[in-house]
Amino acid sequence: MTTLAYLDCFSGISGDMLLGALLDAGLSPDTLRSELRKLDLPGWSLRAERVQRGGIAATRAHVELAETSQPHRRLPDIIAIIERSALTATDRDRAAAVFRRLADAEARVHGTTPDEVEFHEVGALDAIIDIVGGVVGLRLLGVDALSCSALPAGGGTVRGAHGVLPAPAPATLLLLADASAPVASSAGDRPMELVTPTGAALVATLARFERPAMRLRAVGHGAGGRDPEGWPNVLRLWLGEAIEPARPAMLLVETNIDDMNPEIYGYVQERLFAAGAADVWFQPIQMKKNRPGVMLSALCGADREQAITEVLLRETSTLGVRVSTVARHEAQREAFAFESSLGPAAVKVKRLAGEPPRIAPEYEACRRIAEAKGIPLAEVYRVIEREAAALLPAS
Repeated sequence: MTTLAYLDCFSGISGDMLLGALLDAGLSPDTLRSELRKLDLPGWSLRAERVQRGGIAATRAHVELAETSQPHRRLPDIIAIIERSALTATDRDRAAAVFRRLADAEARVHGTTPDEVEFHEVGALDAIIDIVGGVVGLRLLGVDALSCSALPAGGGTVRGAHGVLPAPAPATLLLLADASAPVASSAGDRPMELVTPTGAALVATLARFERPAMRLRAVGHGAGGRDPEGWPNVLRLWLGEAIEPARPAMLLVETNIDDMNPEIYGYVQERLFAAGAADVWFQPIQMKKNRPGVMLSALCGADREQAITEVLLRETSTLGVRVSTVARHEAQREAFAFESSLGPAAVKVKRLAGEPPRIAPEYEACRRIAEAKGIPLAEVYRVIEREAAALLPAS
């Protein structure tokens, strides 16, 4: 069974709100602390507090520091901390991917390079715990796939290391734009920062923006630091199992042909795909009077039957077609687009229960990269597959 998590961000998202929601949904604080100690970063403690936000009971995650003054770390410093930790390889890769995406956005805002960006707020120890804790917490709850709602824009201003900035912060907007994240209508928006750069980097890297069909088994509420009057400033985490789709019924449309110019078959195949066929194939057969022939088969949904039969009757020499209903078992599949080290990339992901995802890089995206960068296509495939595997949750 595939475990799904959905982030209902009606009041936005931050790193500590995600931590609180995970804890509220059943994540053990002790287990989380034990995993985070593998970072080998002293000087912090994690405390979960039950609070009220607008009449809703929620968990507030407090990362408390022994030293209030924190160094301004750069991306290489944070990556080094993560890579030398005893966390799982998947946790290290996913946490590093969140920070790399954040550094890229900050670099574009400030006109510098990702390695030169000085993280201020998000380079502090508490922010590192928030981001790594979110990645680790999702794994500990057994989440196979994370989804996210549309995000509220918020408004007003936010004060940071560079002074007063409009909300959403510039880096937050870039992160959401890079992920093509949906932004909710301004109706009901609050005049405050609702989506932090840390929250934006987490969902832009780890989540898909859709609400999946699921059977709910737990709901967690993570409290934000602010408690505006009359407003539940919480992040809701829905946790459940994917609803397996009903076995789809397909139509098999076939005809036998022994008197058509072979050059026409390729054209007919193209027309069938354009008409909505899921698959088209040819089989050599022996027909009456020992004539060699071809069985032309097309698989389609019931709604495409008319279009498919019309193509066969119009474009081939056949006098009739036969139609039968077949059942098709389908593996869970998804398309996953991401920003690779070589540029924009996409893969197809096949998932089977109890097995790691099987990844197939998309040919067209890989070809564009190979042509643009002069890299062998096979090497592009290897890089894209490896980096996608690091970002995707294991089944």
